[in-house]
Amino acid sequence: MYKVNATKGVNINTNLTFPIFILLNLAKLKLIKTQALDLQYPLELAGAFVFAISGALAVRGREHDLFGAGFTGFITAIGGGSLRDILLGSYPLVWIGDVHVLYAIFGGIIAAFLFQKHLLKLRRTMFLFDTLGIGFFTVLGVEKALSLGASVEIAAIMGMFSAVMGGVLRDTLTNEIPILFRKEIYASACLAGAILYLILNHVGLERDYNLLISMSVVISIRLIAVKYKLSLPTLD
Repeated sequence: MYKVNATKGVNINTNLTFPIFILLNLAKLKLIKTQALDLQYPLELAGAFVFAISGALAVRGREHDLFGAGFTGFITAIGGGSLRDILLGSYPLVWIGDVHVLYAIFGGIIAAFLFQKHLLKLRRTMFLFDTLGIGFFTVLGVEKALSLGASVEIAAIMGMFSAVMGGVLRDTLTNEIPILFRKEIYASACLAGAILYLILNHVGLERDYNLLISMSVVISIRLIAVKYKLSLPTLD
């Protein structure tokens, strides 16, 4: 079963060819919809895709059938974004209002079924699926909150919620201690990326560059923290 545990350490020097190949092909879905004219839309699809894989494979070895694995993948993919939209009063929810988000989620679940043996051999790659997911959803959550008129403080919190709540639901459904409550740099990496996005947005950096830079910071903080077993101070 796939777990991310900083105390065990994760070797980050991994081959990214497989997940990058998948994400690049997923991004081509952008061409289906004329509304998809910028970087945000393919990032939304890619985030749903990788979180669906993460959730579906998390039930491995727990006697769940295919439906149970698919359900966990689905909840993982929609959890953070749905909570964000509910708190912001944005309806319909993203996955209800755009069927291509559903296609991305189902694509991730199907990929998890078809390539599970290959994926489970690449534990480091599976860790990256979760990390890529939080990077995507952090910046998308910030943008969504700002587009609805939220203050920068609320936008930063919504970015963090969008990123981490899918993983929290995944861990809860699989009877794991939610990663949010483990001694790892996880939500704080998302919050840092959200704040950076707001700063760069304030100084007028071009939007797509801001998306890529802020997303990369979230991913980099998470990878570095796990590789070097870094964590925030705890309450004794």
